[in-house]
Amino acid sequence: MIEFKVEGEFIHLIQLLKATNLVQTGGEAQIVVTEGEVKYNGHVDYRKRLKVKPGDTVEFNGEIIRAV
Repeated sequence: MIEFKVEGEFIHLIQLLKATNLVQTGGEAQIVVTEGEVKYNGHVDYRKRLKVKPGDTVEFNGEIIRAV
């Protein structure tokens, strides 16, 4: 599990995937989100501009990210 400290109120899902080095570029992040490869709090979510807040979890490619 990756714990990611959110600076401020939230981080956009695409930025989170890049910040945790699970994708190389923002374009790659957009593709994996639109193809339904990312789960947000246990459910597939297709929103690229999704706001991830402390307490949320994101799953991608076998990794779990917990926002703190």
